[in-house]
Amino acid sequence: MRRLAQLVPILLGLSLLLFFWVRSLPGGPAAALLGERATPERVAQINRIYGLDRPVWEQYLDFLGRAARLDFGVSRMTERPVTEELVSRFPATAELAVVAILFAVGLGVPLGYLAARRHLTWIDNLSVAGSLIGVAIPVFFLGFLLKYLFAVQLGWLPPDGRQSPRLFVDHPTGFYVLDGLLRGDPASSWDALRHLILPGIALGTIPLAIITRITRAAVLDVLHKDYVRTAEAKGLTRAVVNRRHVLRNALLPVLTVTGLQVGLLLSGAVLTETVFAFPGVGSFLVDAIAARDYAVIQGFILVIAVIVVTVNLLVDLGYGLVDPRVRLR
Repeated sequence: MRRLAQLVPILLGLSLLLFFWVRSLPGGPAAALLGERATPERVAQINRIYGLDRPVWEQYLDFLGRAARLDFGVSRMTERPVTEELVSRFPATAELAVVAILFAVGLGVPLGYLAARRHLTWIDNLSVAGSLIGVAIPVFFLGFLLKYLFAVQLGWLPPDGRQSPRLFVDHPTGFYVLDGLLRGDPASSWDALRHLILPGIALGTIPLAIITRITRAAVLDVLHKDYVRTAEAKGLTRAVVNRRHVLRNALLPVLTVTGLQVGLLLSGAVLTETVFAFPGVGSFLVDAIAARDYAVIQGFILVIAVIVVTVNLLVDLGYGLVDPRVRLR
């Protein structure tokens, strides 16, 4: 409960920074909406309609009060409530983030462990070099490479979108893979999963490289501990030593960096969804920034920030489960 109470000033400060950051962007809603037809009179009219002519502190208090009720206003682009837009688009980003983190953790932890166990061999050198390349390649560039190779040249996977145009199915939850399983339609789920593979790999490459390096460093540190050498000297099998003494004690930094990658995945989804024409939160946020749609920008970024803060709180609380030596006070 004390940790939850600490989130209140964090979120208040975040909302304040977000509110003034959005208003520091060049131009404004009126200029974006009117374009070349913008005149001082018409700009003043648009500002009056959207309440942008009121004092800044009054606008902020109104924004804060609405946000507390999960009411972020109406999108100027679609004329729909921002909350409805978020609810309709968030499942796509959530599915993409899940695939990316599964790809990153599922490969990163075994690769990091293998590199540590084969320290200073060609496997270790290859993993280090590969992780450096993975961090250095921009997400959007890797996305174009994957599309060109696997979609254009080989034709194995769809190049963009979230579902094949030939499929006409309802998605009550918004999670396409889950909806297909609930309806007993594995073909629909498989089609949705195929559309997630390329953007999921592109989005998960940087977290994969980071998790691999952190796992390698953590395992190398644990392998030189006295209790590991004692366990091996007692004649315990390799599997028992790895499971009880190596991986369990090396998971703490891996858990930390995995939780931090959630924020990277949500922010990286902006580029990934744009490259793959994926109809999620990120691509819609790009359009909102271009259109200076303050309501969408504020609402979407604030919700993403709350998710990141919540995930990091859960990671902090999970330390005690992973490592009994950690005691939260």
